[in-house]
Amino acid sequence: MNRRQAGCNVRPWLLGSALRGLIAIGYTMVYGIVQLINFAHGEIFMTGAFGALTVYVYILPDGTSMLIALPLMLLGAMVVSVTVAVGAERFAYRPLRGAPRLAPLITAIGLSLALQQAVWAWYPEAKSARTFPQIDGGPFHIGNVTLQTGDIFLLIAAPVSMAILAYFVMRTRTGRGMQATAQDPDTAKLMGVNTDRIIVIAFALGAVFAAVGAVANGLKYGQIDFKMGFILGLKAFTAAVLGGIGNIYGAMIGGVVLGVAETLATAYIADIPGLDQFGSQSWSDVWAFILLILVLLFRPQGLLGERVADRA
Repeated sequence: MNRRQAGCNVRPWLLGSALRGLIAIGYTMVYGIVQLINFAHGEIFMTGAFGALTVYVYILPDGTSMLIALPLMLLGAMVVSVTVAVGAERFAYRPLRGAPRLAPLITAIGLSLALQQAVWAWYPEAKSARTFPQIDGGPFHIGNVTLQTGDIFLLIAAPVSMAILAYFVMRTRTGRGMQATAQDPDTAKLMGVNTDRIIVIAFALGAVFAAVGAVANGLKYGQIDFKMGFILGLKAFTAAVLGGIGNIYGAMIGGVVLGVAETLATAYIADIPGLDQFGSQSWSDVWAFILLILVLLFRPQGLLGERVADRA
């Protein structure tokens, strides 16, 4: 890919940014409220994808139109992701709420591996990539950009989800309770806020957006597997840190910045004699984490700054 192609081909970074942003919301919401890096969130995303596939393969009749199947698949993905996320909060994280931060972090990593192995062991044929049902129609051409129907679903789902979340957090009583809990959980309790309920809602909302991202990912790439959540989860966490961990709007902006950086870095590096081998798509993950290191060195609070109270 040369520089001119990098400038006109917006599809890779734009779609990747939207997908990472949906997953990053879960990281940043949970961290903003309980200061927990939920490294199992990538696997919550993965279980949502298999939940959607289960609905299509084992519940819906053969030949069901995707116009009918897609909303039911979304619902199935949300049910599975929310169940896993709420169960993780109740049985894995809540007992460690007063423990040193290393304990829940190790628990999150262990839970991530456990969820991978559970899907690998229990889901039929999960040991190899499973084909994900596709929406008929397309491709659609807009100038130099070619979009599949799955791409259009992602480009619509991401901003709509962000708008709904912004309204929920800023305009509803529960959303204000989330802000109060993030600011000072002890004072929020004294003001009558049920902080345990708020934390559960934060985990559930993050899982809902992860489920939407899981369905979008399946539609975009046409297949899913039990390892899909690991790298995407790490990139989503990177996007959350770039935007400002705990900052909901920063999660989406961090996803955009990460997507642009990956695309431009691989394109420009490929034009440098002697370094062209580092400009391949396989190196995009490397440049993403190099960007994370640079941000942590020069602006550790992220682009928009953290929205986390000092609870020391």
